[in-house]
Amino acid sequence: MSYTRYQEITQKAADLNYAAAVLGWDQETYMPPKGYAARGRQLATLATQAHALLTSGEYGKLLQELSSVPDLTEVQAANVRMRLEDYEKAARLPDEFVAELTQATSTALHAWSNARKQGDYSIYALELRNMIGLKKKQAALYGYIGHPYDALLDDYEKGMTTSLLDGVFERLRRELPPLLAAIAGGKQVEDSFFAQHFPRETQWGFSLDVLKAIGYDFDAGRQDYSEHPFTTSFAATDVRVTTRVHENDLASLLWSSIHEGGHALYEQGLPDTQYGMPLGAPASLSIHESQSRLWENCVGRGLPFWKHFYPTLQARFPEQLGGISLDAFYAGMNKVQPSLIRTEADELTYHFHVMIRYEIEKGLMDDSIAIEDLPEIWREKYRKYLGIMPPDDVQGILQDVHWSHGSFGYFPTYSLGSFYAAQFWEEANTQLPGLREQVETGIFKPLLHWLRVGIHQFGRRHRSEELCTRLTGRGLDISAFMRYATEKYAGIYHVKI
Repeated sequence: MSYTRYQEITQKAADLNYAAAVLGWDQETYMPPKGYAARGRQLATLATQAHALLTSGEYGKLLQELSSVPDLTEVQAANVRMRLEDYEKAARLPDEFVAELTQATSTALHAWSNARKQGDYSIYALELRNMIGLKKKQAALYGYIGHPYDALLDDYEKGMTTSLLDGVFERLRRELPPLLAAIAGGKQVEDSFFAQHFPRETQWGFSLDVLKAIGYDFDAGRQDYSEHPFTTSFAATDVRVTTRVHENDLASLLWSSIHEGGHALYEQGLPDTQYGMPLGAPASLSIHESQSRLWENCVGRGLPFWKHFYPTLQARFPEQLGGISLDAFYAGMNKVQPSLIRTEADELTYHFHVMIRYEIEKGLMDDSIAIEDLPEIWREKYRKYLGIMPPDDVQGILQDVHWSHGSFGYFPTYSLGSFYAAQFWEEANTQLPGLREQVETGIFKPLLHWLRVGIHQFGRRHRSEELCTRLTGRGLDISAFMRYATEKYAGIYHVKI
């Protein structure tokens, strides 16, 4: 048994998984509607084969033997250690369960898409019920000590538990409302100019220019349209983003494109020499989200960024933006106001959207929430946390694609990512003198290089907290987010906080 054989099996499984990812990308971008049934079968076949490789007796024996080999390099030992952890967890899922879950994902995605188009939750409810049943079964197969939801959280954030998340969100519930109250006491900013007519192709061209400027390599990726913006990677040399465009809402494309670009920059920065290996994979979902949120919010919604880009945007849309000042545009893009759609929420109230989903997912896993009650529970939680209620299911329970993918335990990483992003941004401004001035002149390479050296190059070598401590000197601390938010919004709304 040798490391070469381990690498051969691991990368063959990666080939299958990335081939499935290509089919998944096609499913959400270009595939014709009648292709869903066959596509579900194809994806299930690939997932089953990859799972079988990574849970085979040969692979397990190989990992066990290599874990005690003394002369492996540091990189080799790290890859083996992390893959052994993955093996022991994946081996708990029978091949037939993996096939069933993959098939259910394709079916649920199709049902969700149809339900959104027709504005009818009932079209999706049966498939969602099936998916939730499978995720409960998955949690039971994994095993857990505390809450069944903990088993699913661990898929996206190693070591994360509901007790830890409850503490994070409880602190946020205490510290964020006073800031929101102060903002509400100020004069509301104007943002109606975003709702004019902005031709689709002109928006698209501008988004491509922004992606190129921040460092996205179009020789190793592309941007396409999809119902729900996402980033997918088939290798560090092929990382694709999607976005959506509304001709009467400029904001919809602008920040979703930058957000997905942040994800893609991370994937393109992973070491391609570690293709298919743990050290060639992202550290965690929260660290992944920290990269998208840093570029979208700390950079892309910052005044220095638009000091550089706003003249170009005005030139693209002279009739719509010619009379709008930079300060007005900056204030408008950072308007704080409760809203219904998570992906279009401001960066403060956004976290209530995440908490709502977190509470619902916990309830679904411990049976304290019934599936048939979901639309009403959703509406009630939006009333409780945000003071608004969705008028229909499309703007309510049907707005996210994640549950159709089976991604239960994913949503909390969005808030964690925002908190890490603020902490990284604060540290970047300390370690990179003149960073804001560089952004003002359209220079992004120093920031991207800092992220590549401090985060991207390590792959999965370090867990989130360890990586954050290495880069900033401390673990996750939402104090950095509160400092960032307080300084930014006190200036925009001209209030004392």
